[in-house]
Amino acid sequence: MDKQGAAYQHIGRIRRFYIGCRFAVCLLLALSAASLLGAALVTLFSVSLLWVPILFLSAFIGQLLYQKPWIINYEAILNFLNLHYPDLQESGNLLLKKHDELNLLERLQLSKVEESLTNTPVRQKQFLKPLKQAGLVLATSLVVGALLITLVHRKPGTGLLGAVQQASKESKTTEKILPQITGVKLTITPPAYTGKAKRTQDKFAIEAEEGAAISWEISTNTTVKQVSLLLNNKQNIRLKAIDADKQTWKVQATVNQPGFYQVNIDGKLSDLYAIQVMHDLPPVIYIKTPQPYTYIDAGEAQQVNIRAAINDDYGLTGALIFATVAKGSGEAVKFKDYKLDAGISFDGHKPNYDLQKLVKLPALNMEPGDELYFYIQATDTHQQQSRTDVYTVSIQDTAKLLIMDGIVTGTDQKPEFFRSERQIILDSERLLKEKDSISVVQFKNRSNDLATDQKLLRLRYGKFLGEESESDIGGDDNNAVSDINNFGNADVIKDQYTDKHDNAEDAGFFEPGQKAQLKATLTEMWKAELQLRLYKPQDALAFEYKALRLLKDLQQKSRVYVAKTSYNPPPLKLEKRLSGDLSPIKSTSLKQDIKPEADQLESLRKAAEILSQLKAGTSISAQQQQILNPANRQLSIRAAAEPGSYLAAMNALNSILSPNKKIKQSDVILVQRAIQKALHAAAKTPAAGQNSLDMGLSQQYFKNLNRSGQ
Repeated sequence: MDKQGAAYQHIGRIRRFYIGCRFAVCLLLALSAASLLGAALVTLFSVSLLWVPILFLSAFIGQLLYQKPWIINYEAILNFLNLHYPDLQESGNLLLKKHDELNLLERLQLSKVEESLTNTPVRQKQFLKPLKQAGLVLATSLVVGALLITLVHRKPGTGLLGAVQQASKESKTTEKILPQITGVKLTITPPAYTGKAKRTQDKFAIEAEEGAAISWEISTNTTVKQVSLLLNNKQNIRLKAIDADKQTWKVQATVNQPGFYQVNIDGKLSDLYAIQVMHDLPPVIYIKTPQPYTYIDAGEAQQVNIRAAINDDYGLTGALIFATVAKGSGEAVKFKDYKLDAGISFDGHKPNYDLQKLVKLPALNMEPGDELYFYIQATDTHQQQSRTDVYTVSIQDTAKLLIMDGIVTGTDQKPEFFRSERQIILDSERLLKEKDSISVVQFKNRSNDLATDQKLLRLRYGKFLGEESESDIGGDDNNAVSDINNFGNADVIKDQYTDKHDNAEDAGFFEPGQKAQLKATLTEMWKAELQLRLYKPQDALAFEYKALRLLKDLQQKSRVYVAKTSYNPPPLKLEKRLSGDLSPIKSTSLKQDIKPEADQLESLRKAAEILSQLKAGTSISAQQQQILNPANRQLSIRAAAEPGSYLAAMNALNSILSPNKKIKQSDVILVQRAIQKALHAAAKTPAAGQNSLDMGLSQQYFKNLNRSGQ
């Protein structure tokens, strides 16, 4: 059919209407996002309204790229019409085929549905539904944005977060120094363990390594009598004049702890300056291999590959592997210590090293049954040491696995399947010894026979886990199902082919841990059987030994504890109960009044209440100053330990406490944030619960009420 037909043009109008609806949905959703985000940014961050059109364009382009309404084609429109209009008989897609490609039946069907296609409405209700939803979202966004601007209205630059931003900017501005000071030169000499060079700065705030030597050289514009440094409001360090005019003062000190200090020139104190100390951390050791407990089975290489990563913040000077070999058992156990070199050079004192050491266990005189305990110890340039946990490497004792204690002592009898696995191991070792004296055919036949024995043993163990035996596969003419009299008897068929897991007699008594170990045993038997089928008994020995070890461990776990017969005491005589004379017994009692310690944070809580009442542009009263002074001392203690967190707040609180200065809202916010951080970091101490005013009568009433209800 010609694509210029009326039906094809009608489908094109429906497609254009769908694309227009999707464009309108993108427009409304973009307006919603721009209005809501714009209101939030203007209210909270006091940004300009010019960001709203940018947000709208970004959201509109993002919606168009996400929905891509222009990719809709005629085939999708026809599929939609076929789904919603049964009159089309799902034949609308015939309109897209060329007239020459249609057969006779398709032409008849197309002529039948062409009129129905033309009569379908262009404005589909399903296309308008997303448009209505987008309009509802836009209305909600406009209402929320208007409420946000109305309820939280601020002038430009003083939004809800404007004061916090302003306070943060002010805390990061240039330092305030005394007017007598023309310049300062701080020389920081890091300690030798850091490997860093000497550096200088022209600011009073210090950030130095632990143990660094700090040299202050302060220049003044006039002759002064005395210059000193007040550390943490406690220690006073006096500077010495190095010129005749007494305008250049110098002193040197070592910094080991963080804190703050002030410059005192003829009795005038400067602002607080932070002293931040970077402590040296001990080395960090991460062992990649081996595992914390490694078991070397028979047939495996008796060696352990130790791989570890050692890191430090400044540098490392060495690392050692401390090993201990344990021999024997019981009271005859012996220990011998070794110090193993890491195998790498630490002359460069680098901060990162990768340790790799291959330890040959026979070189340490280790035999089957011995254990190796080792740990790694590293030393950094500051002579700090750290060590790892102890790792254990054990060599399997094959002689102990193959011992036949059950024949000697009747109290420790081994079941038959333990001796069967042992017999397979003995036969495998005998086959390896006789390999050179027998022919290749005999060697392969005996290896295959051993694989068959291993298979039978595996199938026997599989029954404990509910696995079906391979002997059950196939038909059986002697069962009840083969009887012609039971033809059509559903009960007989269900009884034959149904697993009766709900039978108490068929239920297993293995715990989940025992089942997991039994499954691991079957896996090792599978691997051993595979190697025997491949005529590799040497490789099969490792799996056979591991299976035997797992079985012996499982035997120890399967012990059953039987409780003793309970004891029935004689009945008590109630007339004699609680009738004994206790007067000769003297009880000692200690009476002590324990007074709770004063709450160190109470001053901070009171200060938080006062700060919430302060307003910008006002001055502080004498009563408020009396309450804030203890909080200032508390912040001083915390600033000495964490100057980076509390020093700016302490400066702000000193500015608030100044009688001749007006209060700034930014200072109030800084102090509030510091107080909230101090209150949040305080750990809760255990305390006795307070009784209610009714002395617990309500609880007693509730208990009695529950008893009466029973």
